[in-house]
This record gives sequence, C-alpha cells and structure tokens, in this order.
Amino acid sequence: MSKTHTIRKGLNLPLVGAPSAQVEDFPLGTSFAVYPDEFVGVTPKLALNEGDVVKAGQCLFYDKKDPRIQITSPVSGTLQAIVRGEKRRLVAIRLTADAVTSYHDFGTGLPTTAEEVKTKLLASGAWTLLEMRPYARVANPDDAPKAIFINGMATAPFATEPAVALAGRETAFTAGLKALNLLAPKTILSIHANEHAPMLVQAEGVEIHRFAGKHPAGNTSVHIAQVSPLNKGEVVWTISAADVAIIGDLFLKGTYCLDRVMSVAGSGIQTPQYYRLRGGMSLEAFFSSKAKTGAYRYISGSVLTGQSIGAQGYLGVNAQQITVIPEGQGTDFLGWVLPGFGKYSVSRTFFSFLTPGKKYDLSTKLNGEERAFVVTGQYDTVFPFDIYPNQLLKAVWAKDLEKMEELGIYEVVPEDFALCEVICTSKQPLQGMVREALDILHTEMN
Repeated sequence: MSKTHTIRKGLNLPLVGAPSAQVEDFPLGTSFAVYPDEFVGVTPKLALNEGDVVKAGQCLFYDKKDPRIQITSPVSGTLQAIVRGEKRRLVAIRLTADAVTSYHDFGTGLPTTAEEVKTKLLASGAWTLLEMRPYARVANPDDAPKAIFINGMATAPFATEPAVALAGRETAFTAGLKALNLLAPKTILSIHANEHAPMLVQAEGVEIHRFAGKHPAGNTSVHIAQVSPLNKGEVVWTISAADVAIIGDLFLKGTYCLDRVMSVAGSGIQTPQYYRLRGGMSLEAFFSSKAKTGAYRYISGSVLTGQSIGAQGYLGVNAQQITVIPEGQGTDFLGWVLPGFGKYSVSRTFFSFLTPGKKYDLSTKLNGEERAFVVTGQYDTVFPFDIYPNQLLKAVWAKDLEKMEELGIYEVVPEDFALCEVICTSKQPLQGMVREALDILHTEMN
C-alpha cells in the first residue's frame, strides 16, 4: 500500500487560463531547432556540418567531456544552420524537417541487463532525459544511483497531468519502467494523493508514494527529501513519467520519438487545452493560430521555471508544457496605495484577500525593482524543506561553498526556489543564483 505525504508549505498561484482535458494534434511543420543550453552540464561538440542529412535519433552534437552523452535530432531532414554566439559558442542547431520523419533504427526488444539499457539510452540520446541529483544536470553514466525517482504528478501552474499525457501509452510506460528498474536498486514513483489512473496506481516494480498539498508538492526534490534524503556522496536519478514512456517506445519500437501530449494554457491562449507536439519544433505557426493577439510572453515550460521564447520561438526539446501570459508593461497609478480589489497579493496588502477563490490574469510585471537582499521570513511560507532558505541563499550569494554544503545545497535545485522568487521582496533572481552555485560546486567537487 502506498504511503501518503502531506506537504504543509507552498502556494498555488490563482491564474486564469487552465487547460481542458481535450487532446488535439497539431502539424509539426518543417522548422526545428535544438539549443545546447537546455542540456545542463553538456559541453557541446558538433558531430555534423551544415547541409548534412540526418535521421531522427542521429547525433547532432555530443559532450566534449564525455562523448558517450549524445544529443540527437528530433526529426529527419537537413541541418540548415549552426548558430554561434560570442567566442564561437554553440547557440543553436536549426533543421529543415522532411515531410515524413525517418527514424534511426536502434533495434527492438526489452533489455535484460543495466549495460544494455545504458548502451541504448546513450546511443539514442534518450540518456539526456535522466537528471542527476545533486547538481540538477544530465546524469553521469558512471554513477551508481541509490534510487531512480519518477515524477508522476503535477502541481506547477497549468502543468501537464501525467494521466492525460500517458493515456494510450500504458504499454510503453510499463516497458520503460522495466528498463529503468535495471539501472538502480530501487525505483520510486511519486503520484498525487488523488490519482486514480490504473497505469500509475498499479505500476509494477516500483515503490509508490502519494503526495498532497500545494505546489511545490509536485517537485521531485520534495519527494526525495520525504522518501530518501540525499547525504553527501550519494546520487539519485530523476525522470518524468511521460519520458518513461518515451524510453519504453525506444525499446519496443527501436525509435527515439520526442512527441508528447502537453498542456498549452494561460490567458494568452484562445482555447487552453492539450496538444500533441514534438520537442524542438517551431511554434510560430502554432502561436499564430492558437494564441491571442496582443502583448504576451510565450513560455516553453511553466510560468515559474520556463524559458521565454517569443512568438517565433522553438519548443524546448524536453519541454513538458507551454504557457502564454500577458507581458507586464508600464506602472500602476498610485501602486499599492489603492485598495487593490482586483490585484493579487500573497500577503494582505490588498483587499483581494477577502475573495480567496478568485482567479487572476497575472502578468510578468515585477511590481518593484531589485532591492537590498533583506531577511523577511517570507520564503519559509512556501519552502517545504528542512532548510533555512534565507541563510542558504545568502551563502549562495556570497559563493561560500562550505556554508552552502552545511546549509543543504545538495538537497535542492533551482526550481525549488521558484515560489521564493515570486514572493521575494528583494526581487532577486534566486533560481539563477542557485544554478550558478550548483555549477561551481560541481566543478570544485569533480
């Protein structure tokens, strides 16, 4: 019987524009792009040149430090352009897709050993679906994780519901679980306390844990802290439930396909719902037909942790959702001096606290400028870890590595500070600070 963990601290942002459960296909188009920065920890080295023809699943670039880790093409077609930035840093690889996708054949059949699993995941590029903790970067194939955590729940704003994303893919999900079970002594599946989907609640070969509470109850770091906390020197690997099905299809069909059913939501979408899309595809045609006209921010991911891509941008290769919300512009007359019946506030600054069930069309406006990094105690209300967030962030800001270790930096990743960033009085870029600190620590420790 699964155990239920109740998370007491957190915050659900009351946003308008939640998606319906309807699922619709959308044409993939012919323009795709892959951004190396999406793969944290990978130092890219090109495997192809402009004009080369590729199949879906064929290597585009690999990690200079570990050539076994490859990033492969999401489509078949022609490598159109290699985009570079300062000092010739690789920024993006753009592809022109064929009308019908041709896939590289990696062979079919379920594996029987961990080495078989690693070999196929590395060759196909599916290895990059696994993230290691600590450091929140692409998993190291040489590590021996004490467990693999599969996230089968969603609490972030408009997050894709795993039961919807996995509908019709039960066989692939089961096959993916069997493959992952060979990589670690224990596999843990986290699901919502109210989850009823048979493929999740009856999953075999895994230890099931249920979680209840406000966001970030759905964050993998919260699950690790509750089930099997990380000690120094220990490693766990994490993956989303939807990506487990992608791995399952790799073994069952022999192809690496990045098609996902994902939530497309926010007040900037005409009809918020689910769409079947492919990682790396251009969203220009999609936004022109599905998004409203006006000043909006187009986000590959959630409002808390996603990347702003613009109306002509590309979907992240590993993105799980799309969000479109109003772009914050100008200033409000008299600001917080007015009663603010139509404004949202976590504190009781405005009288809107009298209508707790109301939804708001929140924009990207900061409602203030960057200020001194002061201790307010706000973070503690939305940070459900046995960690002092203010003190840890002060150590991160000062780049005090020993202090960071003492205060629990190995237990958290940037997304765990997303809500702290939302309510931050000082308007500090907390997620960016934590990302930089983790990168420094990884360099020092390795």
